[in-house]
Amino acid sequence: MTPTDDIPDMPALRLEIDALDGELMALLARRHALIDRAARIKAGNGWPARIPERVEEVVANIRAHALRHGLDPDLYDRLWRALIEAAIAQEERHLNKDRP
Repeated sequence: MTPTDDIPDMPALRLEIDALDGELMALLARRHALIDRAARIKAGNGWPARIPERVEEVVANIRAHALRHGLDPDLYDRLWRALIEAAIAQEERHLNKDRP
């Protein structure tokens, strides 16, 4: 990773941002695969997709990470809640796939 002050100009900065966006998408794809696995485990245990205590635990973790990195915890709270809702919908599709 290039220190930000060493990036000489906007074209180089944009390349760094685009590369980072690709890395973020790869991480999100990994998270998506983990959610698929969670859905299979939940199905086997008869658990629901939404477990409110876990949602709040994940959001609390993200807020703490945001603070440690000097980021706005409220912004990342909102972003992660959207990500969590997408994950819950993904799990529900798996859990309901055999239902008419």
